[in-house]
Amino acid sequence: MLALTPAGRTAFAPLNEASRAAVAALIARLSRGERRRLTDAMHGIETLLGEGPDESLLLRPHRVGDIGWVTHRQAVLYAQEYGWDESFEALVAEIGAAFLKTADAARERAWIAELRGEIVGSVFLVRESDAIAKLRLLYVEPAARGLGIGRRLVAECIAFAREAGYRSIVLWTNDVLVSARRIYEAAGFELAAEERHRSFGHDLVGQNWQLTL
Repeated sequence: MLALTPAGRTAFAPLNEASRAAVAALIARLSRGERRRLTDAMHGIETLLGEGPDESLLLRPHRVGDIGWVTHRQAVLYAQEYGWDESFEALVAEIGAAFLKTADAARERAWIAELRGEIVGSVFLVRESDAIAKLRLLYVEPAARGLGIGRRLVAECIAFAREAGYRSIVLWTNDVLVSARRIYEAAGFELAAEERHRSFGHDLVGQNWQLTL
């Protein structure tokens, strides 16, 4: 057993206080929203190094305003990370609007992932035909990546598709979205076809994936 002596505690006290003051000075200049982002990031680190999944993660149905939020975040993130232009935002907006107008609750659904009350991801499952469902718009916020949220969202889609009576799920993505492709592969999806195309201001390789249920 190791412990500080009284002299050691006396020597340590001013060092500990100086450390607390330094941290307080760093945090003081942050806004309330920035402090929340900081604590969320630290919580993510704790979860990654911990023993189990984050119990505060909630996967819920969409509510009013969620689809607009998802459109905004996907447009911003893909512009920042891949340089995609406004045509991608238009595509996401079209998919979201069509879902809100025509979705059949018995066979189509959107999931919103929340971590401690903040939206950190989403995915859609829509009807392609009576036998085929289509997975669309999977995304996870950068600060929440690595926590298994994408895998959870895809698993929800698969379970729902089976219950709804679909025989397979298809999806379209691009080969630059490496993390998403790994999630699909881990869930059992197989690459069915790929084709070069010019979209969102870039030359890309589009991929069609399929999972037999």
